[in-house]
Order: sequence, then C-alpha cells, then structure tokens
Amino acid sequence: MNFSLNEDQRSLVAAIERLCEDFPADYWRDHDDRAVFPHEFHRAVAESGWLGIAMPEAQGGAGLGITEAALMMRAISASGAGMSGASSVHMNIFGLNPVVVFGSEEQRQRFLPPLIAGKEKACFAVTESDAGLDTTSLKTQAVRQPNGSYLLHGRKIWISTAQVADRMLILTRTTPLDQVKKPTQGLTLFYTPLDRSKVEVREIHKLGRAAVDSNMLFIDGLEVPEEDRIGEEGRGFEYILHGLNPERILIAAEAIGIGRAALRIASQYAQERVVFGRPIGQNQGVAHPLARAWANLEAADLMMLKAATLYDAGEPCGIEANAAKYLAAEAAHDACQNAVLTLGGMGYAKEYHVERLLRESYIPRIAPVSPQMILNFIAEKALGLPKSY
Repeated sequence: MNFSLNEDQRSLVAAIERLCEDFPADYWRDHDDRAVFPHEFHRAVAESGWLGIAMPEAQGGAGLGITEAALMMRAISASGAGMSGASSVHMNIFGLNPVVVFGSEEQRQRFLPPLIAGKEKACFAVTESDAGLDTTSLKTQAVRQPNGSYLLHGRKIWISTAQVADRMLILTRTTPLDQVKKPTQGLTLFYTPLDRSKVEVREIHKLGRAAVDSNMLFIDGLEVPEEDRIGEEGRGFEYILHGLNPERILIAAEAIGIGRAALRIASQYAQERVVFGRPIGQNQGVAHPLARAWANLEAADLMMLKAATLYDAGEPCGIEANAAKYLAAEAAHDACQNAVLTLGGMGYAKEYHVERLLRESYIPRIAPVSPQMILNFIAEKALGLPKSY
C-alpha cells in the first residue's frame, strides 16, 4: 500500500492551498469573533469546482475518491482555517453520500447540482438529545399521509449550518420502535427543504467554531413529499451507516490539518522568541513536546490515508477509519495545547490564533462519535473482545 501522493493529488493540494491563501488566519479569527458564516470562502470553493470533489461527474462533480476529499479537507484545515473552514464545506463533501449511493437518478439530478454549484447549502439532521449516539432510539416521527406525503414532528440537536441551510438530510422513525423486529428497522431518510415556518432553528452558543453555527431544530408538522424520501421506507439507518466511514476519515484529515496549523505557528514562535540570549526552541523542554506532537500527527496521517485507500478500493475499513479519527483527534488536541503552552501568555492572546485552534480541536475529539465509543468498537472488531454496550 503506497501512501505517496501522485501528481494529480499533489496538484489538488497545491490548488487548495492557493485558494486558502486568499483567506488568511485573520479572516477566520474575524468570523469566529463575529459568529458569521464564511460565505465568501464557501463561494470560492464552489466556484473553483471543489464542492463536488467526491460527487459523480454526471451531476457536475469531480468524481474523485475519499482520499482526494481527505487531502482537500486536510489542506483547508492546515491553512489556519481549522474546523471553521472545514465545517463550512464538510457537509457538501460527505453528507449527501446516501443520496449518491441510494437515491434515484431523478433525485441525484435534482439534488446534487445545486449543492455542487454552491447555490444551496445543506445540513445533516440525525442527532437527538435523548438518543445521543443510540441513533435507533431517535424519536422524530414521520407519519405517512393519505396523499403519500409524510408529516414530521420532533427535535434534533447539534445540527451544523442549519442557520444558513436550504435543505436538510433528516433521519426519522416511520415505524414505532416497539413494532419492529430489530431497532435498526423502521427508520427513514429524507432530503427536503428546511421550511422555517415549520422548523424552528435555535442556535447553540458554544466554545469554538462560532463561524459555523450549531443548532437545535424543533419540527412541528413539516410536510415532506414522497419524492424527497431517499431509498426505501424503513431502511434509513442502513443508508446512514454507509456514510459513517467516509465521515470519520474526513474528520481525521481535518484534525490533522488543525494540528499542523498549530505546530507551524508554535515552531515559528519558538525560533523567533529569544529569552536568556537563546531562542526558546533550543530548549528541549519546549522542543520535545512539539516534536512528539509532530510524530503523533504524522502517524495519524498514515492511518487516515490507509483508511481512505481501503475505502476507495471497496475494501472493509471500519476499524481503520475509526482508529484514524481517534488518533488524529488526540494528536491534534495535543498539538494545539502544546502550541498554546509554547507561546505562553501570547498563546492565550487571539493575535496568534492558537487559542482558536485549541478551542476547535475539541470538536474532532467529541464528534461525531466519542473516543470511548471508538475504543469500544476497536476492542470488539479488532481484538474480538465482548461488546460492552
């Protein structure tokens, strides 16, 4: 398995890096401070043709693999954009995977081109406060109507970009939990307009990544036509699972990027900051934590690339994708924390950006699945240990 980038992949990374040069760290600090969505960045990525990097060519996408998508997201995050930049386009890269794989040709033609062109934004409405990671216990109901449409009621939480989204990919229960043989049955997936007369979008104010909103959704009588249902009724959980490994790979890539951005700032500061007549980076107490952080990020990067390569080859990659997400998130957080400590008091100042990166580095540790659940998965699937949950 060769992890060296080919010429096309190197050109892709270089193109993304050039695009990101127009959006320096100060741009992201400003948008974080003002809690404003980075519409200009989203538009630039769309106009450059990158929003559809992993979408089918027939709908205007580039038709590339998850490896190329991961390289793109890593480069965006590493530019200093961090999770703010990555999250502003993240949904476009992986979110409509169920539509690509399980949607009809008519749905792909109707849904994907506006997303790829940047004319529409989407959000991913799955998580609920009561269910948490137990997706099969979600309570949002979709009731079939005599005219064939569905009427939706329920609540969702931690839904990113809902403040600016035009549509949402939403998982609902169409058959009550006590009426199915298995909890994974009876869940149905829709991709439909976010009608704000029927859906209240309430923003959650949070520690970091204020430029990209997170929200609670209160859904009260949202009517969804049958033609907006993805695949068969009752098989939504199966469709969502299909996109979990790509999501973990992309989150890992974004985490590696944010760690690299923090190390770049810290290393430069450690070379330039002179105390007691010598640069502080000459002291092993400063240098070794940064060196360790670099090594951990590079190791996580290899696991991420392995998972992406397996996925693109159609091979099983659940263990590798989860391991990549775990290793990258932990390595990124460690790198950002050591960057703040390297800068000392200035690490606490917004001027140097590492405090923003540290705040954002908690996101890949927490979402979309906790490190504890990933270790549970690896213990069971890789080591054959008894399931613990």
